[in-house]
Amino acid sequence: MCKIKINSVLFLIVLEIFLVTTSAFEETHESDREMEKQFLNQTSKSVKPLLDYFRPVRTELEDSEIKEKKLNELNSDLIEKYHDIVRIHEKFMKEEALLDKYKTKILKGENDMQLCQNKVEELESKIKSQKQIIDKLTPISKLYDECKKEVAEKSNSLESSEVQLKQLKSRLFEKDENIWRLNANIEKTREQHQTLIDILNKTLPNTIIPSSCSPFGDSPGVHQLNDSGIGLFDVLCDSQLAGPGWIVIQQRVGGNESFNRNWATYRKGFGAMDSDFFLGLEKIHRITSLQRFELYLHLVTLNGSTYNARYDDFKISDEDSGYKLSLGKFSGTIIEDAMKSSENTKFTTFDRDNDINYGNCAIDYESGWWHTNCYDCNLNAPYGPALNWFVGYKIYLKEAKMLIRPKRSDEEVSK
Repeated sequence: MCKIKINSVLFLIVLEIFLVTTSAFEETHESDREMEKQFLNQTSKSVKPLLDYFRPVRTELEDSEIKEKKLNELNSDLIEKYHDIVRIHEKFMKEEALLDKYKTKILKGENDMQLCQNKVEELESKIKSQKQIIDKLTPISKLYDECKKEVAEKSNSLESSEVQLKQLKSRLFEKDENIWRLNANIEKTREQHQTLIDILNKTLPNTIIPSSCSPFGDSPGVHQLNDSGIGLFDVLCDSQLAGPGWIVIQQRVGGNESFNRNWATYRKGFGAMDSDFFLGLEKIHRITSLQRFELYLHLVTLNGSTYNARYDDFKISDEDSGYKLSLGKFSGTIIEDAMKSSENTKFTTFDRDNDINYGNCAIDYESGWWHTNCYDCNLNAPYGPALNWFVGYKIYLKEAKMLIRPKRSDEEVSK
């Protein structure tokens, strides 16, 4: 390429000289025409070989320029192609990144599809299992329908029973009103009866009804006492255990009576005097509020040993005060005082909790008593280990009696 450029330059120089010479020849005088012709001939002879040499050079140069022009065009096309290739490469890179993104999504989709497939298989397994269960439950379903039908029939019967119950409640309400009227009449009759007794006591001194067993002396058994607050009532008198004049207020000798009773029952009293019984809190309160009484406990152990305990100032308060227990001074043949923990304690039943325990001692030990937390002695406890006298160890009992009588003076005792 460089050689072609040098030859082109040399050709141009020679051509320039030729043109200058030619121009100089034209400026000569006509007279020299001949001379010029001669010169031209000579020049032509000398230059012709040179021109013959440069013609192919010129042709080659022209071809070279054409080729260079084409080469420039090719270079320009090549640059454009390069830019196109760069753009195509950038586009390819973007499309490759997008393709990678699509591949990731496809892989994720395949994973999700696999998970879905697993879930489908799991659901198919569950459906199959549930279908088996349904097949098993089909007989039960029939039985359920039968039961449902039976329940509907019983529901209708229940509705009918509810109607009858309402009618019975209405009748019961009427009977309650009648009972209330009868109670009012009984209370009125009792007041009239008491008034009549008071009149008889005043007019007939020899027929006065006593308020304790002392007047009956050595005649034990059931006798009738009188109290102005509650009227006439039966008591069991005892003259064999500790002398005459004792009223038995509680007795455990047979185990045929439950002492797990509510407040109202303990207030009124319960049991039979030829077996186990409790005289009643209200009666005991009324009796001990008249004068000073002493308490005598008769205790028989499982092996047949007999003990007693005495308290010189026994009484219980009224119902508003919870029938609180007072005992007084202790004495007796038993080793130690187990009743002292109940001193100044209110009475407790399963429906009226007056103890200091976190629960209800009457519920725990199935008996009403003057519970604290809960007891060292509970003569109302069920037969068994609970019926005991606790003095550091337990003395188990098979019999127990509580007796009271008016406190006698020292002179009466000496007689």
